[in-house]
Amino acid sequence: MTWYTEQWSNECNFSIKYEKELHSEKSPFQQIDFYQGKEFGTFFTLDRLMMVNEKDEFIYHDMIVHPAFATNPNIKKVLIIGGGDGGTAREVLRYPSVEEVVMVEIDERVFRLCQEYLPVTAKGVEEDKRMELRFEDGLAYVKNAPDASFDLILVDSTDPISVGEGLFTTAFYQECYRVLNKDGILINQHESPYFAEYAENMRKARKKIKAIFPITNVYQYHMPTYPSGHWLFGFASKTFDPVKDIRVEDWKSFGLKTKYYNTDLHVGAFQLPSYVKEALETDE
Repeated sequence: MTWYTEQWSNECNFSIKYEKELHSEKSPFQQIDFYQGKEFGTFFTLDRLMMVNEKDEFIYHDMIVHPAFATNPNIKKVLIIGGGDGGTAREVLRYPSVEEVVMVEIDERVFRLCQEYLPVTAKGVEEDKRMELRFEDGLAYVKNAPDASFDLILVDSTDPISVGEGLFTTAFYQECYRVLNKDGILINQHESPYFAEYAENMRKARKKIKAIFPITNVYQYHMPTYPSGHWLFGFASKTFDPVKDIRVEDWKSFGLKTKYYNTDLHVGAFQLPSYVKEALETDE
């Protein structure tokens, strides 16, 4: 038995015991490692940071996808930026009403390795006829996409370092606004409010998005293997308020079985602790 250890702050580490390392390689973009252990099953890291594991992946993937569909059940065309493990696409493709999904992942090796070692997220995604996989830079793709071409953009990115850095810029959010149609929704990975470095990135993302979209919200979820466990998504829209406009019965009519998300939780997730609300309002 060996321990995988990740530094959450200068004075806090997180460790998982694993039985074996399944794969390790340096792609043109990042270091990719897959491990197998008892507590969390198979998990993979990018540049030594936890990305996805078999035990809690459903939490992240439920919460990045389903709140948008419960707010606007008529979503037909979806753009996923990042999402190389395939889990976000997997959840989107569960909606029979979705007609087209474009997933733009910069590092093809992440997706191919997840197909091999983490089929719980990647299996079947590529085979769906509605799915278009593009292995290229997400920011460049959005810059070249036509106006008003998507109903929903899901930014399933790493932290704003290395290959994820460009997905936290004002220029990127402006392009997302242009590419979304009149009822468009943007969901973005919004970091954590707890440790100082992550909280600073949270505030920066919030300030940039709020300057562009007329409706902006932040919602929370519990992700045990991410720093502090307290993580956020941003919800930005041109038309829909995720709390006022939630369509509970329409979403339930899809008949989807979810392990984390439900429509009661949806409303509660937007009710943030006071310290988070205060941090998000800093410099606004």
